[in-house]
Amino acid sequence: MAVRRLEKNSTDVVVAGAGVAGLAFATALTSALKPGFSVAVCDAALASAPVADDRVSAIAAGARRLLEALGVWQRLAGPVQPIREMAITDSRLEDAVRPVFLSFDGEIEPDEPFAHMVENRDVLVALRAAAEAAGVRLIPAQVEGFEAEDETVEVAFGNGDKLTARLLAAADGARSKLRAAAGIKTVSWSYGQSGIVATIGHERDHEGRAEEHFLPGGPFAILPLADRRSSIVWTEPAAEAARIVALPAGEFHAELERRFGLRLGEIEVLSPPRAYPLGFTIARTFIGERLALIGDAAHVIHPIAGQGLNIGLRDVAALAECVTEAARLGLDPGGSDVLERYERWRRFDTVAMGIATDGLNRLFSNRSGMLKFVRDVGLGVVDRLPPLKRFFVSEAAGLAGEVPKLLRGETL
Repeated sequence: MAVRRLEKNSTDVVVAGAGVAGLAFATALTSALKPGFSVAVCDAALASAPVADDRVSAIAAGARRLLEALGVWQRLAGPVQPIREMAITDSRLEDAVRPVFLSFDGEIEPDEPFAHMVENRDVLVALRAAAEAAGVRLIPAQVEGFEAEDETVEVAFGNGDKLTARLLAAADGARSKLRAAAGIKTVSWSYGQSGIVATIGHERDHEGRAEEHFLPGGPFAILPLADRRSSIVWTEPAAEAARIVALPAGEFHAELERRFGLRLGEIEVLSPPRAYPLGFTIARTFIGERLALIGDAAHVIHPIAGQGLNIGLRDVAALAECVTEAARLGLDPGGSDVLERYERWRRFDTVAMGIATDGLNRLFSNRSGMLKFVRDVGLGVVDRLPPLKRFFVSEAAGLAGEVPKLLRGETL
């Protein structure tokens, strides 16, 4: 794919970071405000094609609607697997039977699954194509710093080039340089856990069923993929995770089988298992002077509910709507009133989701018999209350509360 080089020294919005959140935000703005409104995405990673890393994401219904409204979903080249059912168990590793305490049907609306499983690389390839088709300037250079003034922000690159804009969106990841440069502090901690990720083949079809086994070491998720494959997200204490991924293939398979089970027949490891450290980070503010944080630059939560990428796309939908409405009224898209509206819209939802995932991980990742009894009773109660289950499904799908237009599938 052709990438445009830096040709001009000014634009309306600069997006630092060409991940899912950065590309989606740039595409949303450009599609809504062209012609006459320019957006540049800057990232050294744009110099080459996205790299396959075997990681997948559960794209919730609201996020899928956003991607469809931007013309991204239609560009996905790889297989997409709907989640048709979700089952939750709570057991010990040595238990012979794992009873299901809570299950969810997989539809948020008739014929609309509440989530789909998609390979991360496929999403990035489709997003780059959609961004380029919309007219986003793709600049293969890393933003190293910025300086905000009264009406503009000057963005500096490592090669000495500079670009002036009215708004800088920091989508540069969990270790955001721009967040640090703005002096924005975070609330953060390590869980002392790692998530082991791998793709598993199996003899029988999963029929779109996702499973979350809560085990004392941490949750073990089985997420359905196309072609009799599943992705696992296997949480263990960090030292134990390092030991497990270093095991010889036969021993790793034995450890995996103890957790995966044989409901789907014989299993096969199709990708090298990798362990990723897990932590919690939420920025104390999502905005600065002519600066907005989106995606992992604003928040990183535990993957226990599969919400990391989805809440990043909620940021995209909210910020894009705030900026678009301001620009159409002839207002400053990087003005403090626009950014404050964005933060009010997103901060409570993000903190609430972070607290919920943190609490679930602490509640289930332990060996307390008393806590196990209490949580199993709680799961059983929820399972018997359809309105409460529908609320949880709607929240996970990103369709609860004040929902931005893009998450409703509407164009800006």
